[in-house]
Order: sequence, then structure tokens, then C-alpha cells
Amino acid sequence: ILYCTLNTPKVDMQRLLGGQLGLEDFIFAHVKGLKKEVNVYKSEDSLGLTITDNGVGCAFIKRIKSGSIIDSVKTICVGDHIESINGENIVGWRHYEVAKKLKELKKEELFTMTLVEPKKAFDIGPRSKSGKTSAENIGTARGTLRLRSKGPATVEEMPSEAKAKAIEKIDSLLELYMGIRDIDLATTMFEAGKDKGNPDEFAVALDETLGDFAFPDEFVFDVWGAVGDARQEF
Repeated sequence: ILYCTLNTPKVDMQRLLGGQLGLEDFIFAHVKGLKKEVNVYKSEDSLGLTITDNGVGCAFIKRIKSGSIIDSVKTICVGDHIESINGENIVGWRHYEVAKKLKELKKEELFTMTLVEPKKAFDIGPRSKSGKTSAENIGTARGTLRLRSKGPATVEEMPSEAKAKAIEKIDSLLELYMGIRDIDLATTMFEAGKDKGNPDEFAVALDETLGDFAFPDEFVFDVWGAVGDARQEF
């Protein structure tokens, strides 16, 4: 399995299954399909793609910026799993490691990626509304099923609107500065800063919990702003 989407069988990167699952959600698994090798000429520093991963070794393309280098290579598609770069197998790498590898490639040179498309399948229509609905069976469905790599899954309350907005903002900043999207990482950063009194304390907390990322100072400052905006609404 490359990744899963919630409530749609289509390759929709806005519906990816992350660490949380609503009580009424349906899961659709996307498996490996056609393998392809593409050559890309890196004429600019930015390739124009956003990378994420499924948490177990499959990094894939989540978004392609319109008019970018990658956008000009029509055989590269959203949802493609990146298997290797210049012959180096990257299966097992996290998304930020793949993004760093691509960023470090030399400008004005050709590089090769081996990609794996998600297998194409027939469309599935909306599920039947006959009989009792999930909401009728379980109540208001305001809880969220939290999936964990270690330990059992648990049902948690939905985050407040202010917290959810801040986490989404941090996730967007991760894409802007790092070329990745990771809602769990964004949540960890929010939790690290919610009780800190100033940007310096926040920076220290990030170094203690996420020091391997080596976030740039301007990114940390912008994230602190997102956390601060949310705290004012609590």
C-alpha cells in the first residue's frame, strides 16, 4: 500500500489518511501500479513539488506547483511514489530526507527519478444511505480515532477551531520552507510552543524535540506567530 485516502477512491491529496480517523470515515487503499523512469533538467533551484510520506517508507508527491520545472514534465503526477533518485534507492526515507536530497541536487544538471504510480481502478459511487446511518449508531461522532505506531488507537475530542487553524498554518509553513506537509509534525510543533512565553523559549523547545530538522530562524519565527495567534483565541 502506498497510502490511503478518506471517503474517496480517487488520488486526492487533500483526503490523505493521517494520524487521525473520524468515526464516520471510510478508508480507501492505493497500491503500487506502473513504474516509470523520468529525466528532469534542474534549471532552477526550486523544482516546484511538495513531498509527504506514509510513515512506513514510501515518500510520494503531494502537490505540483503550476508552471514549475516538475509541472513541465507531464509524466510526473501527484500521487507518484518516489522510489529512487539518480539510481539511489530511497525507499524507507522520510519525506524531509527526500526533499533535502532533491534540494541538494546541482542546478543546470539532469537527474533521474524512478517513480511508481498508484494503480488505476474503477470509480466507486457514493455509499448507500439505506438503513441506519453511522451517526444514528454512534451518536454525534464528534470524536476522532487517533492512530498510533505504538500502543492502541484511542478516541479523542476534536481540536478547537483555533488550534486546528494554527496547525494547518504551521503545515503550510512546512510546505513553504521545507517542501513537505506533515500534519503530525505540525501538531508536535504547536504543542511545543503553546505554553512558551517568547520565541527564544520556543526555539529551545524545538531544538530539544526536533533538533534533527535544523529549521531556519525565519521559519521558527513564523511558526511562533501562528502559535501566538491561536493562543489569543483560546
